[in-house]
Amino acid sequence: MATLPTMIRGTAPNGTRGGPAAVSLRDARLDVGDRTLWTGLDLDVAPGEFVAVLGPNGSGKTSLMRVLLGLLPLSAGKVLVAGRAPRRGSPTIGYVPQQKTLDPDLPLRGRDLVGLGLDGHRLGLGLTGRRRRRARVDAALAAVGGAGYADAPVGRLSGGEQQRLRVAQALVGDPAVLLCDEPLLSLDLSHQRVVTRLIDERRRTADTAVLFVTHEINPVLPLVDRVLYLVDGRFRAGPTEEVMTSEVLSELYRTDVDVLRVRDRLVVVGAEDHDHHPGDQP
Repeated sequence: MATLPTMIRGTAPNGTRGGPAAVSLRDARLDVGDRTLWTGLDLDVAPGEFVAVLGPNGSGKTSLMRVLLGLLPLSAGKVLVAGRAPRRGSPTIGYVPQQKTLDPDLPLRGRDLVGLGLDGHRLGLGLTGRRRRRARVDAALAAVGGAGYADAPVGRLSGGEQQRLRVAQALVGDPAVLLCDEPLLSLDLSHQRVVTRLIDERRRTADTAVLFVTHEINPVLPLVDRVLYLVDGRFRAGPTEEVMTSEVLSELYRTDVDVLRVRDRLVVVGAEDHDHHPGDQP
């Protein structure tokens, strides 16, 4: 297996919130079969920081989410989330998945979907516990503007309404880290703005660290503190203006890439062979 180069260390920049890192990776490597997705990855994400994770198909964006969720072990190195090794069902992590179509006849109400983020791994709450649970679910629904369809079947809601509920589900447990895996896919521009506003509001009011996997940076460009860009085992982490440049992306892609700013949008030209597509795996 070829040795891949380590790019720059992705420590938090000056000006981000202090304290222990919410997410920390040290010399992290992830192999899938005989292929190395990334190696030598050092990254600290501070509480309240918003990091966009970018890259083409198969670069390991979703696999990074799975590592942090405790679903996939590192091949080498060390990872900590909120100071502890990742584990399945950790209450310190909230997860917002891609928008997927739900069965219209699914016997699940909006509040039931949100409640799974609070106690989906537990059974048998007492009366006091049920009251407390309902209050927290109601508060999460109100925070995302979903109280009006709390008792509606989730499969009959619009994609934007369903994604609001998924954000509420991720936040109902009061997580220290919020992992978002392409949460804007299939959403129109207005619903994209709603979802990104909810996520940004959470990290600003509760110091929740956000790692946001996306194939398109523009919807979150005003919110991003740093970018982690993964390409063919190489990576670069840093402020958007340092990473999203023609020079850096040309180095990562090993071909000529132009990064243009058109009004308030970034346009990447010349990486056609590495197009981003929904549901990139790993």
